[in-house]
Amino acid sequence: MAEWRPDVLGDEFEQLTLELGEDDEGPVSATLVRCLPPEQGWWDQVRGRRRPLEDVDVLYIHGWSDYFFQKRLARFWTTRGARFFALDLRKYGRSLRDGQTPGYIADLATYDEDIGAALAAMGRGADGAASSRRLVLFGHSTGGLVLSLWASRHPATADAVILNSPWLEFQVASVRPLIATVAELQARWAPREVAPQVDLGFYTRAQQEVADPDDPVEVNPLWRPAQSMAIHAGWFHAILTGHAAVAAGLTIDAPVCVLLSSRSARPTRWSDDLTRADSVLVVDDIARAALKLGPSVTVERIEGALHDVFLSRHEAREEAYARLGRWVGGWSSAH
Repeated sequence: MAEWRPDVLGDEFEQLTLELGEDDEGPVSATLVRCLPPEQGWWDQVRGRRRPLEDVDVLYIHGWSDYFFQKRLARFWTTRGARFFALDLRKYGRSLRDGQTPGYIADLATYDEDIGAALAAMGRGADGAASSRRLVLFGHSTGGLVLSLWASRHPATADAVILNSPWLEFQVASVRPLIATVAELQARWAPREVAPQVDLGFYTRAQQEVADPDDPVEVNPLWRPAQSMAIHAGWFHAILTGHAAVAAGLTIDAPVCVLLSSRSARPTRWSDDLTRADSVLVVDDIARAALKLGPSVTVERIEGALHDVFLSRHEAREEAYARLGRWVGGWSSAH
């Protein structure tokens, strides 16, 4: 049986390999990273003080061409008493093996295996329900799409869903149905056909430009390249299928919080404007799509935020954490 071992992030972080069988490229695994809450001081224990999230488990999933590396985001939860877990999906980050196509998947529902294995390792059972602890699902970008679809397919499992700039709609929403038809044909006949690279590396540069010395992050460029990983036809079709499901309406029965930049900027050429906007998604379309996730959705628009709102310049980053704190505080006290 696999055991928890020290993680590349060091400090209080550990990782666990989740074996998931094989596909046409060989053995497949995912990696679960955990950060547990620190012990309370003796005086707080004597006085019987409880942290507000001591009965909460958080499961975080990263975005496309990405992996988990945000220590501060984990500590946001653990300082409030929650157990924090982050999942590097198959063929991403810690889970990428030699000979595998980075990030490739032909059906987003296949990630049910990764999520089920993570929940089981968290002590919740593969469906997430075998625990009295509350479950918060937290996804960024593509991870937000994956978790939204999962939560809709698994009612009465999550107690809250938090999405950081979730990729809920294609960047040109009006032409998605037409593109989806072409993508389906490509996925059927040449699923690993590679699309031209359109990422000029400006999003990575924007993050570097606004890096906060008071909140440093270290990124492995092999796991999170400056230009995004190659896009394959089969994967692209899976994404568009997920977008269509969102457009048709999901049924997430838990309250949802969506954090977004206040505006988008086109990354066709470099400018300082890219350091104050989402250069990946059309945030107005994402905000509209978010209202189709379920009956209880809060959309938080953050001025000056990047695509990953928690990697924005200092002022926007602090505002993102403040908004998250207020929402979580209200949710926790109400549930």
